[in-house]
Amino acid sequence: MAKQRATEIKPGMALHLDGDLFLVLKHDHVTPGKGQAVHHFLLRNLRTGTQKPLRMGTGETAEVAYLERKRCQYLYKDASGFVFMDEETYDQFHLPGEMVGEMMGYVAENASVDVTTHEGVPVAVDLPASVVLEVVEAEEAVKGNTATNVTKNARLETGLEVKVPMHIKVGERIKVSTTDGSFLGRSND
Repeated sequence: MAKQRATEIKPGMALHLDGDLFLVLKHDHVTPGKGQAVHHFLLRNLRTGTQKPLRMGTGETAEVAYLERKRCQYLYKDASGFVFMDEETYDQFHLPGEMVGEMMGYVAENASVDVTTHEGVPVAVDLPASVVLEVVEAEEAVKGNTATNVTKNARLETGLEVKVPMHIKVGERIKVSTTDGSFLGRSND
């Protein structure tokens, strides 16, 4: 592990702090009217998923951890968490629900995702910006309700619930944003 100055730390890097591994989500460089510049970081604990702020002076350093990404297939959920398989080695491994639980609403069984590892140990699931999922349950459209921006609830194949336009029906495949769970449109595939 190498030490990096606060000015060299960027979003997407991983840091070792207090015996835990944190992913840098956001970085702001603040120069107050008086005094030295300060760096504000928003970090996510890769073990627990919790977020915390970090403030560093320009001359301070932190240990940077090197992460690897590998393509894996999500197989199923069991009592201990979520089971994945490395697509190159076919090795299976578990990720606990508290680490990836909220993200898994966007991942259908047998779908491929990138899993981030640190020293060979899986620490996070990397989601694409959007995913395509099938609607398995949706409220019926009300005849005559054609006003713009009218939405209804729909349940997707993973159990995720999203708001969709009234014209979306059960069996359709839709594109959903993984950042906020919003409906992006019908899928063409």
